[in-house]
Formats: sequence, C-alpha cells, structure tokens
Amino acid sequence: MSIKVSDFVLRRLREWDVEHVFAYAGDGINGLLAAWGRADDHPRFIQARHEEMAAFEAVGYAKFSGRVGVCAATSGPGAIHLLNGLYDAKLDHVPVVAIVGQTNRSAMGGSYQQEVDLLSLYKDVASEFCEMVTVPEQLPNVIDRAMRTAYAKRTVTAVIIPADVQELDYTPPTHAFKMVPSSLGMASCTPVPADADIARAAEILNAGEKVAILIGQGARGARNEVEQAADVLGAGVAKALLGKDALPDDLPYVTGSIGLLGTRPSYELMRDCDTLLVIGSSFPYTQFLPELDQARAVQIDIDPSMVGLRYPFEVNLVGDASATLRRLLPLLERKKHGEWRNKIEKDTARWWEVMQRRASVDADPINPEYVAHALDAVLPKNVMLAADSGSSANWYARHLRMRGQMRGSLSGTLATMGPGVPYVIGAKFAHPDRPAIALVGDGAMQMNGLAELITAAKYWSEWQDPRLIVAVLNNQDLNQVTWEMRAMSGAPQFLPSQAIPDVPYADFARSIGLDGVRVEKPAEVEAAWHRALGADRPFVIDFRTDPAVPPIPPHASLDQIEAAAVAVLKGDSDRANMVRQGIKAKVQEMLPGNRHPDHRPDTRHGGAS
Repeated sequence: MSIKVSDFVLRRLREWDVEHVFAYAGDGINGLLAAWGRADDHPRFIQARHEEMAAFEAVGYAKFSGRVGVCAATSGPGAIHLLNGLYDAKLDHVPVVAIVGQTNRSAMGGSYQQEVDLLSLYKDVASEFCEMVTVPEQLPNVIDRAMRTAYAKRTVTAVIIPADVQELDYTPPTHAFKMVPSSLGMASCTPVPADADIARAAEILNAGEKVAILIGQGARGARNEVEQAADVLGAGVAKALLGKDALPDDLPYVTGSIGLLGTRPSYELMRDCDTLLVIGSSFPYTQFLPELDQARAVQIDIDPSMVGLRYPFEVNLVGDASATLRRLLPLLERKKHGEWRNKIEKDTARWWEVMQRRASVDADPINPEYVAHALDAVLPKNVMLAADSGSSANWYARHLRMRGQMRGSLSGTLATMGPGVPYVIGAKFAHPDRPAIALVGDGAMQMNGLAELITAAKYWSEWQDPRLIVAVLNNQDLNQVTWEMRAMSGAPQFLPSQAIPDVPYADFARSIGLDGVRVEKPAEVEAAWHRALGADRPFVIDFRTDPAVPPIPPHASLDQIEAAAVAVLKGDSDRANMVRQGIKAKVQEMLPGNRHPDHRPDTRHGGAS
C-alpha cells in the first residue's frame, strides 16, 4: 500500500523516537495535518497559541529532556514566526528541528501569496543543515540528516516541504546514480583530548595557588568530576547562568552565578585567582573574568569552534567534560584547603546571609527579592525552573539555590523576552511527573505568557503532576530596561516606553479553568507559594512588586548594596535619587569593564552558557 510523503515524514519522526511536535496549523502544512489524522496523532501534535511559542516550547522540551525538540509551522508567516525561538535554540546550543511548509513548487518565483524565500531566510538560523524537499526520494535522507545534525552539533536544523510535495506518493531512493539512501540512528561518541594536552593542563593547574573554576551547561553531565576537581584543587566554582543547575548551590565552595546578575563571591573569585579552569562554558563577558595577564588558564569544551574565545587560555582541551576530567584528575596534585578555599567558603556563606537581609527589606508593596527568597525555601526537590529575561532573571540568579535534581534554564545568549511560560510547558511534556515553575515579569507575561496559559489549560489534565506555577512580578514597569537606563545611561525612567498596564493575571487564569491568586502584602507571599504548590492544576500568582528595588551589580560592597536597597525602598527621595544617580558611577568605578569605557553590557541578564 502506498503512502504519501507527509505520512512518511511522521513515520520517520516516530522511528527517531520523537513523541511531541510543537506546532500551529496552516494550509502550507495541510498535507502533514491530514497525515497526523491518519497516524492517530502520533507523534503528538501539541498546539501552541503562536508559532513563536511552539518554537520556545520545543526549546524548553529539549533543554529539560536532552532530546531533540521538534516544531512545525506553515509557510510564509508561520515560518517567520518560528525564528525567534529557533535563534534562542541556536545561541544556547540546543538541538531543535523545524519542519515548515512552502507554497507549491509550481508557484515558486511567481510572487504568490505567502511565498517567502525560506532557504534564504533560514540559512543563518539553520546554518548547519537546511534543505527543501522537492522530490519524494530525498526522504528519508533529509529527515535523518536534520535529526542527526541537530543532535551532533547541538543546534537548529530545518526541513522545508512544499505543500504539493507533501501530497505526493512516497517512493524511496533506489540503488541508482544520484540517489541518496539513508539509515536511522545516532552513534554515541565521547571525544577526549590527547594525552600530551591533558598533561600540559595538569601542569598548569598544579602550579596554581588560587584556583578558580567556571562551569556552564556543558558541565551538567560531569557533576561528580567537577566536585572532585574542586576538592583536589582547593578551588571555588562559579556558574554561568545556563550552568546554574550543573552543580548544587548547597556546596560551600560554589559561589553561585557570575556576571552582572551574579554574586559578589563569584566576582571576587575571578578577581583574585591566579589560575582558571573553564568547563563547558562560553560565558561572554570578559570583564567578569580575571585580568587578561593575571591567571594561567585551561579550557574544556566539546566544541572545537568554541574554545579560546573569552580568555588567553594556555591549553584548550577539546572533549566531553566528564571524560576529559576523568583523564585529568589522576594527574592533579591535591592542594591543602587553606586560606584561599576558606575565604571562598566564608564569602559565600556571608553572601547568602546578605541575600536574606536584602529579601527582608520593606518595599511598596512587596520586595521582589522576598518573593524569590521565599520560593527558595519551599522548592520541590525535583522542580523544573524557568526565568524570563528581565529583572526576574536577577532574582532567579541570586536567590534560587539549586539542590539535588532541580533543573533550571532561561534564554541565556539571545536573552529574548517571553520564553518563560512556554519553556515550562515544553518541560512538562518532557517530564509530566515533575512540577514546573516560571518566574516572569509582567512585561514578558503580557508579551507571551497570557495566551500560552491557554495551552496549559488545554493539556494540563494529561500530566501526572499537574503543578505548573507561573509567578508574575507585577510592577507595571519594564523594570530591567528602566534600571539599565538609570545605571548605564544616567537617564530617568521614560514612562511612555516603560510603564505598562496592570492586568489581573490570576483572574484570567481562573477564567480559563486554572487557579490563581493576587498577592499585595508581604505577609501573603509564603502562603501563596504553599497554595500554588498544593494546587491540583496550573496556578498563577500575581505578585504586586516594587519597581524601585535596584538590581545593583554584585561588585558593589555588601554594605552599599543594603544601603542602596534601603534608601530606595524606604521612600527617602533625596537619598534614593543619590542612589539612582550613583549607580552609573558605581558600575563604572567597580567594574573591571572600566578599562573599556565604551563597554555597555547587556543587562537583560548577565550570563550565557
């Protein structure tokens, strides 16, 4: 019995163990939609409210599952809408395959409705593999290469299928000239560096007296080895934001996040070290690393194109983080846990005390730091966390401590607004038995989150654990940009661009069958978290937070941080204005970046992978 190209596409996805495709319908993929009907919705068609959200959900699924995320959209506008989510995947090195429709082959070049040159449009975002299927015999090779390349390169690939090709009878490639047969499967490979390079790296690390380790998401599978390396070297470990869940925060030598949204102990770890080991991170902000002539440095990364980018490394080890560290560890000489390590642990413990004090400062009406700090105390041990870009990323980075098997992510490199809610929806399809929490600003919620609550309402009853919590920091301000203007430009808040409407987020959730509560007093915060964590369906908490809480950089002194927070929050207008005016000077004075006076870091959040 013959099958159509569209039937074969879905069959091949099933053979690659694809269980979900995040998508939105359109006539450019009508053939695929019909095939889904014939296939009894296998793989599952997960209907987002917008193609960009479908892409973000595929990214969230991939980030929290480790598997390829697949999204699909129609031709023209649908394919265009996918792009932001696809770039989010590409820049964060996440495997995603996009399947998009195209106008009929007979209409191409005719300025036909919804005709867009998708090969040109996608050639950057899917630069590793982007192909248009024009005859059935190209399949299965195109699907296989798209899947295999996405996995192998940890990137975005795209398959474009014209509408009329979807309807053709499928005929496999034959044993003939210019036919390309294909096969399923992805061979496992664990690359490791040469012995000579390992030995050189060990020599550098053994010579150091003050060793600092920086890890990113590439170290996630090497937790045990990183812990052993830190113990042997007497090192502290800082984390880029995408690597926040790569090592628990309850280890006393883990200094937390690095960057403009990072912690002071991480800043001082880099400022004072004489040796640096970077594992699985492409953290981009050089000004938060040691002075360029200060530390001897070694890097471990699985991608040869990503080594040597951020610092003058003496040795670049290209290989899997876990396997490379296992080769390196026997060559390392144990260092005494003396003054250096003791200082790291003492500074880290003091930082968490300061976070507690900052969270306890009164605000009008609620301190957003208290919202995050109160959540930290009640996080389920297997929670999946997502933060949106904006000030919510500050509090995610600084107040939420990863422990045990907790997972977390955000848009690390693109730093785009709006992925928080779709990320956790994708995560719930990856792990329907685990709770998920998104910490988002009201700007991001209005941009994307509100509509995507409808997606959660459509599917939540299928999840074994129904808990999906969306916490909205409702301060009626695009807050991160407001503070960015004050700190980096010395400009006051420009209300026409920054002020946004107050929306009853919890009321909207209840109106579509979910649950929620509005919280307007600090005394209600902890009860709201407990209520949400005990809910039998997705839950929205609308926290009315104070936009005057400043995300002051970590290199300000601890006393200055607290004084600034108190001055702004207590309503002392003269002192508050001094603080606001002084933030710019404080950043320029204390950042290593003042060596480059034209540098203006992206303060949506301060760390990538």
